[in-house]
Amino acid sequence: MSASDSVDRTRRNLIVATSIAGGAASVGAAVPFVVSMWPSERAKAAGAPVEVDISRMEPGDLKIVEWRGKPVWVIRRTKEMVDSLKAVAARLTDPGSRASTQPDYATNEQRARKPEFMVMEGVCTHLGCSPQMKTAAAKAEMGTDWIGGFYCPCHGSKFDYAGRVFKGAPAPLNLPVPPHVYVSDTTILIGDDKKGA
Repeated sequence: MSASDSVDRTRRNLIVATSIAGGAASVGAAVPFVVSMWPSERAKAAGAPVEVDISRMEPGDLKIVEWRGKPVWVIRRTKEMVDSLKAVAARLTDPGSRASTQPDYATNEQRARKPEFMVMEGVCTHLGCSPQMKTAAAKAEMGTDWIGGFYCPCHGSKFDYAGRVFKGAPAPLNLPVPPHVYVSDTTILIGDDKKGA
């Protein structure tokens, strides 16, 4: 091998090494820039829409996410939960949700786009406590006429599986339903209802 071949090989190796280092530096500089464009946790809490993956939710599952600093419940209701909504209508303060907060597409009996899934703010309309889900199995604690729903332990408000308040409870309104949309069969976007269906 001649001296000029050795110099050419060294130059080629130096160019390749410099190119690789320059490419890695470019990627390293681009990543923080791209990440900075994603909404921060603070922005999400302030109201940026939140995506919820519902692909692994089984009937009866409750998933809690934060939107605008509040807990939002996503429940995959069982057939029994959906069926219970008719059974309790006469015992509710506002069964038609006329005085309550929800988008137009949630003014139905299920207060939902799809009967199987409930999306609602988990904040009691009395004093802002967070109710707990109590299944029909909680009759001993909740009373023999209890067929399931939500109970606020702070002051005793009870809600059905659509977040509608029972008569005689201190809560004046049904639980709010936030704007939401299904962007796919497995994803709900909470806080925006302009995309998808």
